[in-house]
Amino acid sequence: EVQLQASGGGLVQPGGSLRLSCAASGFTFDDYTMGWFRQAPGKEREGVSSVSSSGGASYVRESVKGRFTISRDNARNTVYLQMNNLKPEDTADYYCAKGTSSWLNHEYDYWGQGTLVTVSS
Repeated sequence: EVQLQASGGGLVQPGGSLRLSCAASGFTFDDYTMGWFRQAPGKEREGVSSVSSSGGASYVRESVKGRFTISRDNARNTVYLQMNNLKPEDTADYYCAKGTSSWLNHEYDYWGQGTLVTVSS
C-alpha cells in the first residue's frame, strides 16, 4: 500500500521559512518522480514543484521560483520542500504525490494527506 505522509507545516510570518517533509512507503521510492502540490481555500489544486527519481532534474512553478527548493533523500524515502521568503499567497494545504515515471512527466497516481501552511502576521 502506497503511503505518503507530509509534515512540517505551520504558522509563519511573511518572509519566514518552513521545510516540509514527505515520508513515503509501499513502493520503490527511487524509481519514481515525486511532487509537491498545494490547494488554497476556494482555489484549485496546483503543482508546486517536482523532482525526478534520481534528483537530477526538477520543476518549480514560476510563482515560487527562487524561494522554494525541492530535494529528495532516496536512502530515507523522503522528499522535502524548502520554502523561504514565504508570502501570504503561499497559504495552502500542501501535500506530496507519487509520480508515474522516473522522469518529469507531470503525471501522478497517489497523493498523501496534506500539511497546512499559513503565512500571516
